[in-house]
Amino acid sequence: MISINLNIITIAGIILVALLLWPQWGLLSRLRRSKQYAQRIQIEDALKHIHGCEMESQHATVESIAGVLQTSTNQVSELLAKMETAQLLRYEEGQLKLSPKGKRSALHILRAHRLWERYLADETGFEEAEWHDLAEKREHFLSAEEIDLLAEQLGHPTHDPHGDPIPDAMGDFVSHGGKPLPTFETGQRLRIVHIEDEPSTIYAQLVAEGIYPGMQVQITEQSHERIRFWAEADEHVLAPIVAHNISVVPEPEAVTDGVALPCKTLACLDLGEHGKVLGISPACRGAERRRLLDLGVLRGATVQAEYRSPSGDPTAYRIRDALIALRNEQAKFIFIEPVTEVSHERI
Repeated sequence: MISINLNIITIAGIILVALLLWPQWGLLSRLRRSKQYAQRIQIEDALKHIHGCEMESQHATVESIAGVLQTSTNQVSELLAKMETAQLLRYEEGQLKLSPKGKRSALHILRAHRLWERYLADETGFEEAEWHDLAEKREHFLSAEEIDLLAEQLGHPTHDPHGDPIPDAMGDFVSHGGKPLPTFETGQRLRIVHIEDEPSTIYAQLVAEGIYPGMQVQITEQSHERIRFWAEADEHVLAPIVAHNISVVPEPEAVTDGVALPCKTLACLDLGEHGKVLGISPACRGAERRRLLDLGVLRGATVQAEYRSPSGDPTAYRIRDALIALRNEQAKFIFIEPVTEVSHERI
């Protein structure tokens, strides 16, 4: 009996040691890999931050990196020492600078992040407020080959859905060239080229306002307290600090997908009225945009509002000899110009 118990204890001990020390799947190996993975993410996030500061002609500091990584300055100092040993950065006159190797790594992560945001915007049904956090997680898992395949799948986009430039495989990119909205004068016709997605609280407000890159805007009032402007079919009023996160460029001609300011959308049509489709808002993406195109919502098509449900939503529209039902929020994506004379041979 004693011999059997000793054998059981010996076998249990062997199993325990194996569970702890097995080279690939043991607990200690997994803990070690988990720690290495967490540190790699911290290094890549630090590289992104330093690169972002350099692009803004600012200097990253131990304190600013600690804020981004949500860790202590002591831990950041240790991390930076390892990054310097790995030749990812260097100090010049006391300032942190990326080495060529560090810049390549930072651009790799930026490219992965912004391409994934483009993918989420164009190919999935995730809400806009979710794109950034989802891309933050995915960016650390994409290899260079996977990023190249994703870029090819998306048609090699030059900017993410916020307007941030996407580096190509060589690290080159096209700047959006915009300046903050408050720096322009009242009456100027402008086009949004970038929406800053940080801080998240301000970005959430801009998302709630329905503001996105590609919109044509015109400032109608500007003061220290507020900025009032038209953005396609809607009027917006923002605090200057919020409007500063919107970058725009001058637009010589008031054209956004063929729409003048203030434009009209399909949702504005009363029953019996007709409109000619000028285009679909860039805010309509992915499967929703493809569905509208499949339904015949194409530039130049004539649409008539025919029926409205008792609740007021959805509305049935006649387009290309077919009736389609659209909710009000969908109809707002479709830019039109009113039509008074309509050929009844084919609507």
